[in-house]
Amino acid sequence: MNTRTGYVVFGHGSSIESANAMVRRVAADLARAGGYRVEAAFLELAQPDLMAAVGVLAREGMARVVVIPYFLTLGVHLQRDLPRIAAEAASIQKDVSIEITPPLDGHPALVRVLLDRVAEAKTAVV
Repeated sequence: MNTRTGYVVFGHGSSIESANAMVRRVAADLARAGGYRVEAAFLELAQPDLMAAVGVLAREGMARVVVIPYFLTLGVHLQRDLPRIAAEAASIQKDVSIEITPPLDGHPALVRVLLDRVAEAKTAVV
């Protein structure tokens, strides 16, 4: 049984290309740091969309795709849009299991990130 797993870092997408580039960079950094096969994908305003990213991973033989929302909180896009799109992708890529992780909210690393930002602000020249 093929248990190859690919990952998708799923962002909202922006009309500001540098914001999309940062999501792509995070996906590439995750791939390098973990040795994983990772694609970036976007809900809107940028490409590729989730359907295309899942298609790429499926063509590479991934039997499982884990979608990691690059969203802070569980809003309407993650409650309604992402499950619908993932189900649609699964109906097309019948040999691929698609799973969705929780958003970033609540992860203990977020407090560490905020503490870093506080430290940066304290040392910033005003």
